[in-house]
Amino acid sequence: MQKGWRDLMCDLERYTYLSHHSKFHAFWAFPGAQAMLVYRLGHWLYTSPKRGNPLMRLGRGFYLVLYRLVEITTGISLNPLAEIGPGLYIGHFGEIIIGGQVRMGSNCNISQGVTIGGGGRSERHSPEIGNRVYIAPGAKVFGPITIGDDVAIGANAVVTESFPARSVVGGVPAKLISEQGSFDFVNYAHMETDPDRQPSLPQ
Repeated sequence: MQKGWRDLMCDLERYTYLSHHSKFHAFWAFPGAQAMLVYRLGHWLYTSPKRGNPLMRLGRGFYLVLYRLVEITTGISLNPLAEIGPGLYIGHFGEIIIGGQVRMGSNCNISQGVTIGGGGRSERHSPEIGNRVYIAPGAKVFGPITIGDDVAIGANAVVTESFPARSVVGGVPAKLISEQGSFDFVNYAHMETDPDRQPSLPQ
């Protein structure tokens, strides 16, 4: 639970950094912040080693009500079994779907109309997405693919193959456009000194 709470604080920090408001204001003002709160709760309830506990089962019933309510009011559906790193920023009302086998790194941005989910018949059929990835409005990311760190995915792109770090991709199907990365699109507190980001910056 402590990790889930820390991750949620990182999520809210993305909103406070970009909007210059308090975490309390961010929670009430941004649908994405509300969706992330419910996702973090659900992820803990469904993946905790104590999930068989009767109180945990009761908690999952309460969570399912919240999940459906948030889905209706925000248009955002985040499967609790997805692995989403801290600092996810969803800036707008939804039509956003993230499936249960998706893995996503830290400090990513997701825009409205994005779907990330399964495709194909392999055992692993959902994307693994790196850190600081920007996904523009309407993009679809499917299949057992890997998206590297600092990738920018263009509006309405359909991504069904892997791309390395710092790629900028777009089109249907998505193709490599440049290697300038997502640096102009993903902003967060202390990014200038983030040791994980520094090696990826253009020289």
